[in-house]
Amino acid sequence: MATILYIKNMVCNRCIMVVENILKAEHLTPERVELGMASISETLTEEQKESVRRQLEAVGFELMDDKRSLLIEHIKQLIIELIHRQNGELRTNLSDYLTEHCGQDYSALSKLFSEINGITIEKYFIAQKIERVKELLAYDELSLNEIADLLNYSSTAHLSAQFKSVTGMPPSQFKKQASHKRLALDKIGQ
Repeated sequence: MATILYIKNMVCNRCIMVVENILKAEHLTPERVELGMASISETLTEEQKESVRRQLEAVGFELMDDKRSLLIEHIKQLIIELIHRQNGELRTNLSDYLTEHCGQDYSALSKLFSEINGITIEKYFIAQKIERVKELLAYDELSLNEIADLLNYSSTAHLSAQFKSVTGMPPSQFKKQASHKRLALDKIGQ
């Protein structure tokens, strides 16, 4: 029977590769590794679990056991995946999306998220969207209008206003900067 491990702070494909390598180094068989979780063939002993926990912590990850923390991490991973990897899916309603993928009422998810993180799901979602805007501006491949459309903003003016509200500067000023200050995805909303 497979064992599921829930891992905090996994935000990219490189994270997946690192976790796979840690599991293999522990002589475990990863069946599936994705953002926030890994499925292995074996049942872990307490010693193996502690060894995996130490190795994950050494590279900035955290093995999670608390159900509330697991749910919060799942919500964060769903939002990151939605914004950074499934641009077209942003046309869906966030509350419906999270309710469907978490199997719980949105108001309960929202209350728990705010209680644990000290920030609303909506503010976390906006912070992730703005970080994605920064990334796209730094690449300089899309116009601001195309970015607004890609991230499902109602208008370029709405994107610009939200960007300035979060960063303190308009997108045009951010784009002109020599160094584009961006945050690691797992540090957004903290």
